[in-house]
Amino acid sequence: PLTTGFLHLGGLRTALYNYIFAKKHQGTFILRVEDTDQNRVVPGAAEGIEAMLDWAGIPPDESPRRGGSFGPYQQSQRLDLYRRASDVLLESGAAYRCFCTPQRLELLKKEALRSQQTPRYDNRCRHLTPTEVSEKLSQGLDWVVRFRLEKGVEAFRDLVYGWNKHEVADVEGDPVILKGDGFPTYHLANVVDDHHMGISHVLRGTEWLTSTSKHLLLYKAFGWDPPQFGHLPLLLNKDGGKLSKRQGDIFLERFARDGYLPEALLDIVTNCGSGFTEKQMGRTLEELISQFEIGRITTHSALLDLENLPEFNRIHLTRHIENEGLRQKLIRDLQLLVEQVYGDQQVDPEVLEKEYVERVLLLRKGHISFLKNLVSGDYSYLWVRPAVAREQLQAISAEADEIGKLVLGLMTRQAAALAVEELNKDLRSLQKQTKGTKYSSMMQLLRLALSGQQHGPSVAEMMVTLGPKEVCGRIHKALSS
Repeated sequence: PLTTGFLHLGGLRTALYNYIFAKKHQGTFILRVEDTDQNRVVPGAAEGIEAMLDWAGIPPDESPRRGGSFGPYQQSQRLDLYRRASDVLLESGAAYRCFCTPQRLELLKKEALRSQQTPRYDNRCRHLTPTEVSEKLSQGLDWVVRFRLEKGVEAFRDLVYGWNKHEVADVEGDPVILKGDGFPTYHLANVVDDHHMGISHVLRGTEWLTSTSKHLLLYKAFGWDPPQFGHLPLLLNKDGGKLSKRQGDIFLERFARDGYLPEALLDIVTNCGSGFTEKQMGRTLEELISQFEIGRITTHSALLDLENLPEFNRIHLTRHIENEGLRQKLIRDLQLLVEQVYGDQQVDPEVLEKEYVERVLLLRKGHISFLKNLVSGDYSYLWVRPAVAREQLQAISAEADEIGKLVLGLMTRQAAALAVEELNKDLRSLQKQTKGTKYSSMMQLLRLALSGQQHGPSVAEMMVTLGPKEVCGRIHKALSS
């Protein structure tokens, strides 16, 4: 279940562990949107969450958009079910109507804080007689439904934290389960839905661990069998603080927009956590599923170091480039990027041909962390053919024509695979065949002819990435213009 709002790394991790657990055990992964707090509902957020799960490669089997046998999957559309459930508890005496005004509850809270105690409801309305309740109802007073917390909770075995119990009646007042607006609170809604949707296992954040005893009391009051619970330790930033939601720092939309691959995010949030037979960077979702064992999840917090994320991305981008199927999408994405960034600079259609773009990807594999690196200034020479006049080259060296011919000859001999180290040696020996051009001048001349720029990667690296055909074309063009 995900509350409304946008999906961030903490929510992604919870969804991911549920997805992995479901797939490991041939189960069903369900997305339920918990939008019962009407003050916090963000329009479009539910659709956004599902879209981001699809983007991340962990789509739910049943959800508001996909439907399923146990819908609707949005709690605001299940209000009848919660009302009927609260009526059952009112009839059995496990719940009661509370008529306390918000002002009275606020006073209780202030009083508790003044005497340095934890605010809690004093269960005043628990003791109203049936006559008093009827009287208040006939006066048309507002009411909520509260659940009667009983002492003596039973211990439960958490899948991560082991045996646990929290004597909730000792530390808190009876909780509201149905609000005045007819909407349930999380406590009632999650119990009713998990039962009616046939949920067998719930993996959720450790912040719900202390509420589980309360939920188990609700299951008992209904006479239902509860699912098994597993609580996931907190996901914190590397210095142990909470992940920052400011400026959308940890929301998935930001990572998608910045060019991160979803696999890199899945990899980093499982790498900093636990539950897997081994730790290594570069794991695919299939590997995560096969290596997952719930008993391996430890109870200490997972510390996330986002500074390592570009390195995770580099590894997954390399894997995408190496995989022929995944590479096709990268080719299309890179063609679009080139058009976006250099569209107004006379990009030659040949430079956008699939074969050329694919060569560039294969050659820069491992050197780049993001696809967008290939459209940065350093790589502009790949996409924009320079307009350089022969006079400009001759201004650097009177032997421009001779140097051009030597390089063309070298390219013809080297037409197979070019390697930077080999090429550097070859260029050194070419320079010795000139009459008097210094090596640095020759490099300056070639750099200008190939890129139209004074700075950038080494000439050998440029030649390797451009490939023999493109190098020859550019030198011919420069010398004949």
